[in-house]
Amino acid sequence: MNYYQRIRDLREDHDLTQNDIVAILKMHKTTYTNYEQGKREPPFEFIIRLAIFYNVSIDYIAGLTKTPKPLTQNPAKNQKSR
Repeated sequence: MNYYQRIRDLREDHDLTQNDIVAILKMHKTTYTNYEQGKREPPFEFIIRLAIFYNVSIDYIAGLTKTPKPLTQNPAKNQKSR
């Protein structure tokens, strides 16, 4: 499995549409769709944003593991406590 499929699976597992996720991530739908369909290589920063948003490891998104382990340190949670 490539990580493009994993990106779509994560979105669908969270009951989000492409419109939902592009609004949350503040990006163009065409750009997101191209990443999800494997038409464009997503930048590493985007993969990091997805990992934080879905609270899964980058390894999971990349398809290196089948287990969607939560992040050991979630930067999003750390920012809220400041």
